[in-house]
Amino acid sequence: MIPYTYSLHKIHNASNFDFHPDNYSKFKFGDDLVAKAFGEALADGFIKDILVDNPITDQIVVISSPYCFIPTATFAMKNYFVYQLNHWLAENGMLVAQEAKVHRTITYKEDYGELSAEDRMKLIGNDSFHIDKDFLAGKILVFLDDIKITGSHERMILKMVKDYSLKNEIHMLYFAELVNHDIHPNIENHLNYHSVKSIFDLEEIIKSGNFCFNTRIVKYILNCDFNSFSIFLERQSNDFIRNLYNLALGNSYHTIESYSRNLNFIKNYLNNKKYKLI
Repeated sequence: MIPYTYSLHKIHNASNFDFHPDNYSKFKFGDDLVAKAFGEALADGFIKDILVDNPITDQIVVISSPYCFIPTATFAMKNYFVYQLNHWLAENGMLVAQEAKVHRTITYKEDYGELSAEDRMKLIGNDSFHIDKDFLAGKILVFLDDIKITGSHERMILKMVKDYSLKNEIHMLYFAELVNHDIHPNIENHLNYHSVKSIFDLEEIIKSGNFCFNTRIVKYILNCDFNSFSIFLERQSNDFIRNLYNLALGNSYHTIESYSRNLNFIKNYLNNKKYKLI
């Protein structure tokens, strides 16, 4: 199965982008307002460049990038992509989109965006993806991701498609794609951390009123040096801390040794709060 691929932005140059790197960085760390802008822009581009001339009349299923318990940043972008796409589908008398989830089984602490193409495949190749095959029967599958750098995630998706013997028409959609392969894949981390140089840079995003948790920000906080982490945590609300802990457990981050000190600090903090209330 050869998928149709569409990307809104093409990366040709390591220092010149069609989108603002600071916004991309904020999006990757949970800025829902940027996720909305990105999702709507991707939907508008997909409609204008693809669907207007080649409308899909069958049932579309939109599928965000794989995750275990904590959604990725792409999940937030997916929500607004679906809203915007559904407006157009409904106005043109077509079926509105459905959604499905790709489940993944392995969590890891490595910073994926820093790795080479080979190391990415070594890391992600140990993972396995799962989806509800029966729900997808006879439908058009639109897999959504924020960026395509080496194509390793796409290869894993297509491996899943082959393993499940899916015969569906498949579209792979990306907000951005690296098309100049002379540029090292770690350009992804240049974008990821463009506006986040330390844990304290997260506070603007968290307190903006447009914040949503994702895997990246949870891992980043748990992997931070303990002194900075403890100072940062003192500035956060009880709800934020409780949500952080619940999400970390849901993704089995308590089994990762390098996260243990920070997680134990959160656990003790929450237990002490509970004790004081009693």
